Amino acid sequence: MSDLIELPRTPVGEWFDNLVNWCTDHLSWLFDGIGTAIETSVDALTDVLTVLPPLGLTLVLAVIALVISGWRLALFTILGFALVDSMELWEASMDSLALVLVSAVVATVLSIPIGIAAARSDVASRIVRPVLDFMQTMPAFVYLIPAIFFFSIGSVPGVVATVIFAMPPGVRLTELGIRGVDPEMVEAGEAFGTPPNRILTRIQIPLAMPSIMAGVNQLIMLSLSMVVIAGMVGAGGLGGEVLEGINRVDVAKGFEGGIAVVILAIYLDRLTGALGEGPSMMRGLMRRGMGNPV
Repeated sequence: MSDLIELPRTPVGEWFDNLVNWCTDHLSWLFDGIGTAIETSVDALTDVLTVLPPLGLTLVLAVIALVISGWRLALFTILGFALVDSMELWEASMDSLALVLVSAVVATVLSIPIGIAAARSDVASRIVRPVLDFMQTMPAFVYLIPAIFFFSIGSVPGVVATVIFAMPPGVRLTELGIRGVDPEMVEAGEAFGTPPNRILTRIQIPLAMPSIMAGVNQLIMLSLSMVVIAGMVGAGGLGGEVLEGINRVDVAKGFEGGIAVVILAIYLDRLTGALGEGPSMMRGLMRRGMGNPV
């Protein structure tokens, strides 16, 4: 029965290969510009992160954690980053942190406007949704292949593949947050004659901020996981350390690289999670104010 209904092979892979070749031949100027901008940003941020000695930057990161999240994350930051330095993985960790931050910023800048457009237009939502499904279900390694063709090897293809891989939760949670805003709040704004753009910036986005920040949090976590995979295309950092451990069957090297990734992930996760609730010191002042009414 299967022989009778045998379908001809559909060369989807060849079509995609032709598309990649066409883009490489005709849009090289665009990829060169994107590559230069990304490489410059990553190098500049890496220089900033390494201008201080490890102890100095650890204290800076701990103060940031204290202000935004609280003393527990500040204590974890000091202990965790001291462990990273003692494993001689400081430079690799800062390389990965720079890649994650650049990727997360680009992905956030792209995903939030798309999420807003999807929330305000059902047509845009129906167009964006299958694209996000495709981006989320495509194996992460596949993104690296065209990125190598467009940008050669190094940190740039790693950042580009990371941005594509990390964007979907940012778009989805932005759309979900804005659609979840109480319609009565929006109607109240419209009743006072508030323009749509001001309703968006003064009512919808502030009320949707916890969901938007949850999307940014997930986006950063996916960026970190993809940056490690990007070590396969020469992005360096902790991904390179883990990959070297695998190639040499060096359990200790691979495990230490993994521990450093976990420390970065916990720091960034708790920090961005706390940002959605407001700075820790401000929350403390608000609680004290509520407990001591005038």
